[in-house]
Amino acid sequence: MVSAAFADGPDMRKADRLFEIIQILRRSKKPVTADAIAEELETSKRSVYRDIAALMAQRVPVRGEAGLGYVLERGLDMPPLMLTTDEIEAAVLGAQWVMNRGDPQLAKAARDLMAKIEASVPERLRPYIEEPAGRVPQTRRVEPDSIDLGRVRAAIHGGRKIALDYRDKDSRASQRVIWPILLGYFETTRLIGAWCETRQDFRSFRADRIVSATFLDERYPERPAVMRARWRAKMEAERAKWAKVDGTMRPQTR
Repeated sequence: MVSAAFADGPDMRKADRLFEIIQILRRSKKPVTADAIAEELETSKRSVYRDIAALMAQRVPVRGEAGLGYVLERGLDMPPLMLTTDEIEAAVLGAQWVMNRGDPQLAKAARDLMAKIEASVPERLRPYIEEPAGRVPQTRRVEPDSIDLGRVRAAIHGGRKIALDYRDKDSRASQRVIWPILLGYFETTRLIGAWCETRQDFRSFRADRIVSATFLDERYPERPAVMRARWRAKMEAERAKWAKVDGTMRPQTR
């Protein structure tokens, strides 16, 4: 269990720094060196060593050693919503964006998320939610989706295929069987990134151009994470190619 020193006491600056170290280790999947921690916190490496020793003394499950890096093991008893003011501002801005530009299911989830955060943070932090310093402007009219994006997300997580009747930007009709791997949320449209069995390549399909969709029980043979890694590699190659032309990235939409 984390000591009360993390929340109160005369040495608040040190307590805040210890909490920040926990956050740095918590978000990293690899060992984090003292140099990296010191750089992020703008402190000395010697201070980091002392702070790590203090965490270990309070039985925070930090494992590692100087020169190799540190990891945070499972078992830390710490409230998950001990948010900093910057984290609250980030959550509010993100939720505003999703409420304005996400599909209806995600927009509702964003509103529910903000209500949960507001109910969980101390009273003194609620103004950061109720009267945020930043504001996401209202978007122009979002093109209505012709497919249930909630079901698309479920298909992505389940690695299941979708059969589409689709019309491209020139209104040409086609039938596709796709392996959905991700959703892209843009200012006024949403794209489904997928492997297309017809083209035998990655393609992006605008949700508002889908005429009809059949969600199949058949799983595609690759794991979604593997397909996303292949997609990212292809996008990086295309980005490098376009950078040589005019410095832009032009997504391939069909």
